[in-house]
Amino acid sequence: MEDMAQTTLTVQLRELERDGILCRQIYAESPPRVEYKLSELGKTLLPVIDMLDSWWISYKSEVK
Repeated sequence: MEDMAQTTLTVQLRELERDGILCRQIYAESPPRVEYKLSELGKTLLPVIDMLDSWWISYKSEVK
């Protein structure tokens, strides 16, 4: 996702955290570090994500 601005990414990650899809872990280091992982609710989306990935592999040549 090389074209995504840092602020856009941050907003999206915070929204996913707010919605319970992601969990955020903040590390008190220098420089500060944050890690995101799927929550239990987020893990229920894995079959859907796998289906989208399969669809993309099959049809990416047809997408403009």
